[in-house]
Amino acid sequence: MIDFNYYSPTKVIFGKDSISQLGETLKNYKHILVHFGGGSVKTNGILDAVTEQLDLFDVKYTLLGGVSPNPLLSLCHKGIDICKNNNIDFILAVGGGSTIDSSKCIALGSKYDGDIWDAYSAKAKPDKALPIGVVLTIAAAGSELSGSSVITNDEGARKYSYAHEAIRPKFAFMNPEFTFTVSKYQTACGIVDILMHTFERYFTMVEDVALTDSLCEALCKNVINAGWIAYNDPTNYEARATLMWAGSISHNGLMGVGRQMDFGTHKLEHELSALYANIAHGAGLAVLFPQWCRYAMDVDIDRFCRFAKEIWGVYGDGLTKKEWAEKGIITMETFFRSLGMPKNLRELGIKKEDIAYMAKKCADFYTQIGSFKPIMYEDMINIYNLAF
Repeated sequence: MIDFNYYSPTKVIFGKDSISQLGETLKNYKHILVHFGGGSVKTNGILDAVTEQLDLFDVKYTLLGGVSPNPLLSLCHKGIDICKNNNIDFILAVGGGSTIDSSKCIALGSKYDGDIWDAYSAKAKPDKALPIGVVLTIAAAGSELSGSSVITNDEGARKYSYAHEAIRPKFAFMNPEFTFTVSKYQTACGIVDILMHTFERYFTMVEDVALTDSLCEALCKNVINAGWIAYNDPTNYEARATLMWAGSISHNGLMGVGRQMDFGTHKLEHELSALYANIAHGAGLAVLFPQWCRYAMDVDIDRFCRFAKEIWGVYGDGLTKKEWAEKGIITMETFFRSLGMPKNLRELGIKKEDIAYMAKKCADFYTQIGSFKPIMYEDMINIYNLAF
């Protein structure tokens, strides 16, 4: 186990009646920006529940909707202007990971003199932000408890992340009932995203991390079980509650303590959804990760055999280690297919000629990604081709 600092100060207010505490929590702020996505929070009554709480405590607020599934820099710029011109002192994100990430970008930009894209393009490291809070409406990204944000620049199809403790939310209100109306497809994408945030931490070259290994395995098994239930029974409260909490702790740092994290597959996927905005992050990950596994398994075949056994319940009796690992990957792919996830890049609309372009763009910015098996340009090409 390597040395680590662990910090996760976000207050979680979890449960069916949690929203009733929102107004009391925000009553001392002078002017709040309420940030949200499309029309779903309007039609399902969640936005009304939020504004009723703010009205009850006479909290002044401005609404800004329109966040897309891959949040755009242009809307963040609009939000930053609103904050600077209206003395906004708090940002409330009502939605999922995209809305939260957009809110984080606005929070940073409101305290930064230049273009906030400087942070995401690694030209600056701003360390001040407006405080933000979350009313969570989908179990997926875990952004409600993390200090990171991913934004897509409308110009040039660039999608990068920025991380700093200044943008970790102060609180997160979580009512699993708010996720009952999430579509089956988005529920499935969320399940994959939660698993992937854990898998990207699970595959490590650091030894003697038995406790966090076990935490990762327990989280994934619960997500697989609860995910299948929620996918087929959308109003099952306990399954939705498990997914909501798992999404948060999969990405708040706990699953990565004492170990190196990989996140190479995430960076490969960012190129897909940067190029084609209609590609859901979880769907892209479901296609790419199994092929990353096949590409990387020889680095530590025992890790992949453990992955097969402890997470997917696949035993290696009568199999070589490589056969055992492959059977685990196939079992994972079968689970993803059972959730309606695509099986290759072609199903996502990726063209063969896109592969070299995406790989070059990724390699030009990062040079090398991943830590379990370092991935460079030619490796990126190979993984994309395997997934095609």
